[in-house]
Amino acid sequence: MKDALITIVTVTYNAEDVIGKTMESLKNQTFKDFEHLIIDGASTDDTLRKINLANLPQTRILSEKDKGLYDAMNKGLKLANGNYVLFLNAGDAFHSPDTLAHYAIEAQKNKDIIYGDTIVVDIHGNKISDRHLSVPESLTPKSFSNGMLICHQAFMVKKELTQEYDLKYRFSSDYDWTIKSIKKSNPSNCVNLNEVTIDYLDEGLTDKNKKASLKERFHIMRNHYGLPLTLIKHFSFIFRALKRGKL
Repeated sequence: MKDALITIVTVTYNAEDVIGKTMESLKNQTFKDFEHLIIDGASTDDTLRKINLANLPQTRILSEKDKGLYDAMNKGLKLANGNYVLFLNAGDAFHSPDTLAHYAIEAQKNKDIIYGDTIVVDIHGNKISDRHLSVPESLTPKSFSNGMLICHQAFMVKKELTQEYDLKYRFSSDYDWTIKSIKKSNPSNCVNLNEVTIDYLDEGLTDKNKKASLKERFHIMRNHYGLPLTLIKHFSFIFRALKRGKL
């Protein structure tokens, strides 16, 4: 396949119940200069058949065992031909048929990072809620000291600014990766689309990995922002969670 402006990477594993929504979303995009990489962890269900049924010409599939989500994402980065990379999870979807076109308008201006907002939806695509974190109007390295302000799926970055996901983090390597990408960007060359771009699937997962993820995020914040600021911010995170009834 010839080089595309945008590479969209979707990691799958036994995702037969949700992958159809993602494929339909991609097929309906009015902007077509993209490639779609499916990085599949050797699914044993109907995932691959449903992907092939979509008959999307921009799709390439790599299906083999991996070492987890971020190992699969690293494979996607290595295979990406696009000038920009965006990760769209199985079950997630672009908010409208014109969403990718809006990203592309800014990509054609050679922006470093292009991002939008996210809503949380159920398996039928019905809105459940907005995200509780607000997308920053201006993006700087310090932005993410306030948490994961931009959903990973709504964050499109110039490929030359990316690096591999750090596999020592099992649950929050996307947070670390995003901060590293921002640090390599020019804040004046990052753009907020000021619109909802991604419908994020709430899969109703339990909190079994929540503590481990929060612990990783603490270490990531300390590495990027230092211990004093990390401690101060975590007091505000606790207060914020108490207000939301999450503690």
